[in-house]
Amino acid sequence: MRISLNLKYFLSFLVFGLCCFLCISTVTSRLMMENAVSAKSSSFYQEGIYLSDQYVVNYFEEQENRNTLSAIRSHLASLDTYLNARIWLISRDGELILDSGDSGTVQERRVIPEFNSVLPGGKYYMTEDFFGMFSEQTLSVLIPVSHNYHVRGYIAIHTPMSVIVREKEGYLISFYITMILLLGLAFLFAAANWLMIILPIRRIRRGAGEYALGNYSVPIHMNREDELGFLADTMDFMAESLKDQEEDQRKLISNISHDFRSPLTSIKGYIEAMLDGTIPSEMQEKYLNIVLRETERLTKLTSGLLTLNSMDPKQNRLCKTRFDINTIIKNTAATFEGTCTSRHISIELLFTDWESYVYADMGKIQQVLYNLIDNAIKFSPPDSTITVETTLKYEKLFVSVRDTGAGIPKDSLKKIWERFYKTDISRGRDKKGTGLGLAIVKEIIQLHNENINVISTEGVGTEFIFSLSRADTEEPTE
Repeated sequence: MRISLNLKYFLSFLVFGLCCFLCISTVTSRLMMENAVSAKSSSFYQEGIYLSDQYVVNYFEEQENRNTLSAIRSHLASLDTYLNARIWLISRDGELILDSGDSGTVQERRVIPEFNSVLPGGKYYMTEDFFGMFSEQTLSVLIPVSHNYHVRGYIAIHTPMSVIVREKEGYLISFYITMILLLGLAFLFAAANWLMIILPIRRIRRGAGEYALGNYSVPIHMNREDELGFLADTMDFMAESLKDQEEDQRKLISNISHDFRSPLTSIKGYIEAMLDGTIPSEMQEKYLNIVLRETERLTKLTSGLLTLNSMDPKQNRLCKTRFDINTIIKNTAATFEGTCTSRHISIELLFTDWESYVYADMGKIQQVLYNLIDNAIKFSPPDSTITVETTLKYEKLFVSVRDTGAGIPKDSLKKIWERFYKTDISRGRDKKGTGLGLAIVKEIIQLHNENINVISTEGVGTEFIFSLSRADTEEPTE
């Protein structure tokens, strides 16, 4: 059975109120009863001590003088009215000498059966029927009357337990009223809490449901500075990220389809033309070379995709070593000697020192340099110079690749790192590019926890600068 959060909230409040009522009607009631009995007993005992010292002891000193007994009767009657209790004067043998409830002297003195001055539990009071003398439960306080260190008799003060229960119930009503007021305040607090927590959670839940269905255009934004507001903002950010990711995925598929379709169409067209005789046999070698170049382009594109797919920080592990970056730059630049010669482009190397040791994955850094130099050559005009320079600053070594080509448009600077992105200049000047080179460069540098930046001005040139961790004489440990 599915129970909504609202119903759980209401049931929790209901259970809380019921527990409060049961607690007051049981635990609080019992504690108040015990406290009332203790307080009443203590009050009776103090009055009994005063009565014993001031009046009753004279009766036993004067050997049961009737005049003294008459005076005691008067005081007992007054105290009976004041305490709303019945007061007895009892001999050591348990004989009832005087009863404040009688208007005159007891003519036939009664003996309390099984009278014992030691009450149950060793207390000075009991809450039973006082040795069978009453038909209901009664609070009885027994005070000894002593003279010359000898007990002469006892004063017993009685009041029905029903009187104490009524007093306790009167106080308990105040607790119930207070409890109702507190529950009312708790209900207001719960309602406010419901408005501040449950409703926003509902809103977040609805938004999450929409996101699960692929609808990322439903904002959850709340003008709150607490945890729920932060959660809502995080959900909104996640939705925007998923929306962008979905858009990037569509672009990726579109770009892959475009870049694969063009060479495949060319290959298919040339092969069909050769098979049906449209291209004569003496011309086939030329078009077979075109098919070969298109095949190489597809191979390069596939290799770039595989390289990007392997750039997962959670799965890809770098093989870092200590090596001289100057040597890597020289070797990489040497691989472009033929291309540079044919286009009359020179590569100038400027090093900060004869040897500059860094700590990185040598193979992947060589790939970064290859892509950046290849990119620079691609967009450099004939008779121009490409500069590769190293600069040392603090514990970092910065490598820059600078050309004097057409530059990158300002609105394209942030997009050049995207997979398959090509500027219009790139598409016009280079038909063989895959649009993956700079994306691979970015991924490799980020895997090293380093940074790469680009500075470009149209008509002036472009410079790419990336950082590497400097290595000293000893190979550092990860």
